[in-house]
Amino acid sequence: MRAEIAVLGAGVCGLTAAIALQDKGFRVTLLSAEEPERTTSAVAGATWFPYKVDPPDRVNHWAQVSRAVFEKLRTDPETGVLLRECHQLWRSPVAREPWWAEAVGTIGRLARTELPPGFVDSYVFEQPVIDMRRYLPYLRERFGAVQRIRVKSLAEASGHGEVLVNCSGLAAGRLAGDLGVYPIRGQVVRVRNPGIDRVLADFDNPEGEAYIIPQPDSCILGGTTDSAEWSLTERAAEADRIVARCAGLDPRVAEAERLEARLGLRPARAGGVRLESQRLANGRLCVHNYGHGGAGVTLSWGCAEEIAEILEQS
Repeated sequence: MRAEIAVLGAGVCGLTAAIALQDKGFRVTLLSAEEPERTTSAVAGATWFPYKVDPPDRVNHWAQVSRAVFEKLRTDPETGVLLRECHQLWRSPVAREPWWAEAVGTIGRLARTELPPGFVDSYVFEQPVIDMRRYLPYLRERFGAVQRIRVKSLAEASGHGEVLVNCSGLAAGRLAGDLGVYPIRGQVVRVRNPGIDRVLADFDNPEGEAYIIPQPDSCILGGTTDSAEWSLTERAAEADRIVARCAGLDPRVAEAERLEARLGLRPARAGGVRLESQRLANGRLCVHNYGHGGAGVTLSWGCAEEIAEILEQS
């Protein structure tokens, strides 16, 4: 039998790591203070895209691995994974290839005559879109039971296995003593889908980012990126501004029925994702996996694969 692994955190990164390790034959206990449906992952947009995350070289590899998995998962309707055409629209000319081009594969451009008013450039590519209302339950069922526990230290968590995998998100700042961990507050609005079937994004809007993520029954409209902001209080005026910005991408969303507001704190880290092993003071091996910013879903399977490689070598 392989080692008993304790994975701390049942968001998308923790769940995915637990599944990947279990598939490799490890005995895995998944520890979490919250049910998966109450983690930050539950309020994610979510699309495959390396958003608000570093370092680029490692991110590209992890994103590429994850994309291959999502392209397979989209054949199973239970996963909530779809493949959509994405139009990233730009108000200023952009580089021929973005830094994340290696991970996405083929990237096209819209002709100038196809661009909406106010835009001069674009990236066009196929993008996995993940409905977290279905995807998290799918992951949970695939793994099994989650042990609800709120730990005060990594040493305490490491007592539940021979090796600890730390996927604790924002809590890693406190648990790992990492002063570089900080939140990026995100607010989005979910509206009834008025017939949109493409992801649309306007990332250099002077009033703030705008993006529309279509799901079969609804659209996620975003969004905000408030760095080091901890508040989870809904701001009605901000929701109005989000809808107004998104109406510049597709006017139909202005009159679409509003279903809910969503708020979450993306777990970012100065210096980017921390994925490395460390010996804790009690001698137990700990593999850290946190600081994914706005790309937890995007990097989840790639990071899980690397964790499995580290533990197999250990």
